[in-house]
Amino acid sequence: MTRLLGIDLGEVRIGLALGDAPDGPVWPLATIRRAATPAADADALRAVVEREGVDEVVLGLPLDFDGTEGRQATITRAWGAELASALGLPLVLRDERLTSDMAARRIGPMKRGRSGGPPTSTQRRAYRARLDREAAAIILRDEIDARSGRGT
Repeated sequence: MTRLLGIDLGEVRIGLALGDAPDGPVWPLATIRRAATPAADADALRAVVEREGVDEVVLGLPLDFDGTEGRQATITRAWGAELASALGLPLVLRDERLTSDMAARRIGPMKRGRSGGPPTSTQRRAYRARLDREAAAIILRDEIDARSGRGT
């Protein structure tokens, strides 16, 4: 069995999920705050990798809707290459188009604030963090399914 770490890289947060290949479960794990550099992000992720016995990283690649790579995909590729080098782990890039939308449908709408008013800033941050973890789980599930011949 291979332990995989799924990553949904955002500008502010990094959503994490764990899963076991070839056909194991996937679960949202955590959301961490992005650091100033990829090296600092790698340092933060190293503890997760060691604690969870991660063998491989699956990083969501934000392709444009037409399947081409834009600016964000280029940034993500470079970040992933630095991460893989720093951690000494293989890296797989996985198309992440629409994963955030799928995650939002899966977890449902953000809760309202007190007395039905708008959500508080704390509620918004918590919801976004949960969304990032869920998107990472979807990315990872897609990769595991593709490896087993069940997905794309």
